[in-house]
Amino acid sequence: MKEQKQDPTVWDLSPIFAGETDPKIEAVRKEVEEVGQRFINKWQERADYLSDPAVLKEALVEYEAWMRKLGTYDAEIYYFSLRTSQDQLDPEMKAKYNLALERGRKLHNESQFFYLRVAKIRQEDQGRFLEDAGLADYRHYLEMLFDEAKHQLSEAEEKIMTLKQQTSHTNWVKMVDSLLSKEEREVVEEDGRRVKLSMADLFALLYRLNKPVRDGAAEAINDILAKHVDVAEQEINSILANKKINDELRGFSRPDSARHLTDDVDTKVVDALIEAVTKQFALSGRWYELKAKLLGLPSLKYYERMIEYGWLTKAYSYDETVGLVSKTFHRVDPEFGEIFDGFVRNGQIDAFPAKGKSDGAFCAAGSLTLPTYILLNHTNILADVRTLAHEAGHGINDEMMKSKQNALNFGSPLSTAEVASTFMEDFVWGELMAEADDELKLAIMAKKLDDDVGTIFRQVACYRFEQELHAAFRQKGYLGREEIGKLFQKHMAAYLGSAVELAEGSENWWVYWSHIRSFFYVYSYASGLLISKSLRAAVKNDPAFITKVKEFLSAGSSDSPKKIFLRLGIDISDEGFWQRGLVETEKLLGEAEALAKRLGKI
Repeated sequence: MKEQKQDPTVWDLSPIFAGETDPKIEAVRKEVEEVGQRFINKWQERADYLSDPAVLKEALVEYEAWMRKLGTYDAEIYYFSLRTSQDQLDPEMKAKYNLALERGRKLHNESQFFYLRVAKIRQEDQGRFLEDAGLADYRHYLEMLFDEAKHQLSEAEEKIMTLKQQTSHTNWVKMVDSLLSKEEREVVEEDGRRVKLSMADLFALLYRLNKPVRDGAAEAINDILAKHVDVAEQEINSILANKKINDELRGFSRPDSARHLTDDVDTKVVDALIEAVTKQFALSGRWYELKAKLLGLPSLKYYERMIEYGWLTKAYSYDETVGLVSKTFHRVDPEFGEIFDGFVRNGQIDAFPAKGKSDGAFCAAGSLTLPTYILLNHTNILADVRTLAHEAGHGINDEMMKSKQNALNFGSPLSTAEVASTFMEDFVWGELMAEADDELKLAIMAKKLDDDVGTIFRQVACYRFEQELHAAFRQKGYLGREEIGKLFQKHMAAYLGSAVELAEGSENWWVYWSHIRSFFYVYSYASGLLISKSLRAAVKNDPAFITKVKEFLSAGSSDSPKKIFLRLGIDISDEGFWQRGLVETEKLLGEAEALAKRLGKI
């Protein structure tokens, strides 16, 4: 009988388990429980590791070995999460995934005493532990635990904080999201058909060049947001109040301090980023002026900023996309190319849409000992090229960390998580433009500028909106929807410039912006892209700098982002560093303006 070959465009999950009935699942589960329980039994009643660095090293070596090989049911949770992503309609996979999660949570809760107690090592003793040579591999892990401990409450109080999060934040946010997701409105399509569409589908129409279709979609969105703005007012005030209470109890001096601590980023770094981008808001204003001219419009309405310029009709098959990305990665560095080729060859990319499959794209790394997997929904459009480069960038970052880091230092903080993905993506954009004629090149430039402006300037404007929103709430105690709407328009206008009109209805568009409910998250989009632009420019100027880039990609969370970059000769707390990243966007804008003039478009 002929052996059936594995389809290389579908995940091969056999390196984890051969299937959902694989006996290995039960064997690994038993081993996880035995090793975990052995660790818990050995250390739960002891306190000597809290005073003796040598004993703490013994405990951390055992803890790291457990996390490296098994974790809290890592392989089982990972396997069934991937299977669920492939088919969200399979209740059996969902049930197995939920059971694995529940077992993982239980074991995690039983073992969390360890790091909670380590975090509470007396402050006067912490320096001795951090300077101990035997603990060098765990130094930054300990630093983060000690920093978090400064804002931790008692164990009983921490349990209360966890329990109230659901009722005081999560349920409010889910309520508004649920109300918006249930809404549908009837609009007229380009062919004259009347269709009923959800919010997500209405937003997709805002990219259309057909003005009546675009205007109809915006009117429908405005109607939905106006209908729910009163509820959103109550929601946002409730979660702002909960956030204020949390910060006061934990002793945070600023509303964004908790985010910075979680992301392992110095507040001075974020402040320098926000200041640098804000000073260059004229750049994003320039882009929208150019975009309005390219589209033949006197100005753009707020919802029209998303219109795509140009007809990006060239099809990019999956094989062509893989070839382009592979060629680009090999040129940047042979190791990057080899890692990517391995993803393709070994069935680590699930490429095409399928019934029940998760939307969008992601890169999943699991743990040090589990393979990296990339999910795509490739449909042969230009955006799919960018998506593969982006997710493969994450995958390369994960593989390079695996080669250098222990299990406790595996992973990237949010502040730098998007650096590798956008670094690789930018090189692929460059390859695409090098192969395009002038008309296609201008359309690609326009798409890239839309992405850059949305990722850098829009997100920084949102961060500044959040800062003022929290400050105003803490001063007044409650904010009405009109005041929130005015604050929102003020900060959106700051980055959009005079070419974009914040027409009636735009004051409510904060209602659907989910990121402002994950407080101060959005700076990370800008930081990741600007760091990657600076690194890419450095590599273009001096190809040997790729060695330093690889040092960063391998570093994981072995040190703070600021210290890792300082070792590369880069100070990310210096506003000038962020300015250098912005120069890359300014260059691209200048090239687009010159090309548009040469082609007679403006």
